[in-house]
Amino acid sequence: MTFAARLVTTLAAPLDLAAADAPAPQIGPEARLVVQRGDAEVVAYDLDECAAGGEAAKVRFPAPWPRRFGTVTVSPRLDLAVFAGVHALRAVDTAGVVRWEVRHGCWDGSCRELHTSFDAYPESHGHLYADSGSAAVAADGKLVWAHIRGPLASDADPDPGALDEWLVLDAADGKVLARVDAQTAAAGSDHVPHPDPGQMGLSVGEGQDGVPLLWGRWDGRTLTVDRLGGDDWVLLAVSPSGDRFLTVTHYQETLAVHRAADGSVLAGADAATAVPRHPEMPADSDEEEPYWDYYAGFLDEDTVIAATAGSDEEFGAERHWLLDAARMGVTGQIDYPFPISGWPTALGDGTWLTRSEAGDALHLWTR
Repeated sequence: MTFAARLVTTLAAPLDLAAADAPAPQIGPEARLVVQRGDAEVVAYDLDECAAGGEAAKVRFPAPWPRRFGTVTVSPRLDLAVFAGVHALRAVDTAGVVRWEVRHGCWDGSCRELHTSFDAYPESHGHLYADSGSAAVAADGKLVWAHIRGPLASDADPDPGALDEWLVLDAADGKVLARVDAQTAAAGSDHVPHPDPGQMGLSVGEGQDGVPLLWGRWDGRTLTVDRLGGDDWVLLAVSPSGDRFLTVTHYQETLAVHRAADGSVLAGADAATAVPRHPEMPADSDEEEPYWDYYAGFLDEDTVIAATAGSDEEFGAERHWLLDAARMGVTGQIDYPFPISGWPTALGDGTWLTRSEAGDALHLWTR
């Protein structure tokens, strides 16, 4: 079965791609934003304002360092950008005022310095290709969750050999409310917010070594962390209700829905049996079976949208699929009226985004 996609609107990139990354959705329980990172600034706006036919106000945050030196997240209220850099977390408001900064160990694995400034390393090859952490602002805007390389510069006796830590901070002043040893050695990481501000998912990439999935709970006094899936689950999304989450296995064979309370698997879909080979694949091809992309989500509480773009692109058009979230059976393929690129980003209300072929715009779709 095929499902026709209807275009709702197209969102042009606010910054020129010559000096900026492609615009990216930042989808959370309380706000759905589009964020574009340039070398000198970050631009963000409310997706829902555009979807309603309005002209969304663009909010701009001056960037403390060029885009290749770390990641960035924007608060649901569009009042704060948190830059997770090579040597520090820095929170900046729209006026460019630094609200707070937390310095930490260097993400360059061969460096043991606690840098005081970005100016210490921009020409260093190791720092240019350093690993990275990430941060996310909780649904209520009051907490920042951050995955950093230890130690903290504020430690009384910093351990130069410390590895990754997971922090909960006060978004207003950067005070560290809780910290735990993440017991990871990240090349990169991504936070996946939960509707409950006291919960957060963290997916850590360690290259061939695995993909630890951490689930954190903060009760206002104590941070507890569960490590789920034997380092084989990549966390992709949380359902709109917060009751379930979605993963794909490290080598992209199986997409699964889990109970958020304990991480147990409720249903799964193996790409090799759930999805047919690409129709334009030669009959004598010795290519591997289809595999899921590292990006998928809940189109709504009962429907998952996923893609096999990575395994499709060599043969022709990239394919997107709808699955029944209760049993993880494929219900059909999405039919687009013109070519799209990459994977879909689910918004939780029956709509989703894709990127234009040129990467300079986002298309908003509905069935």
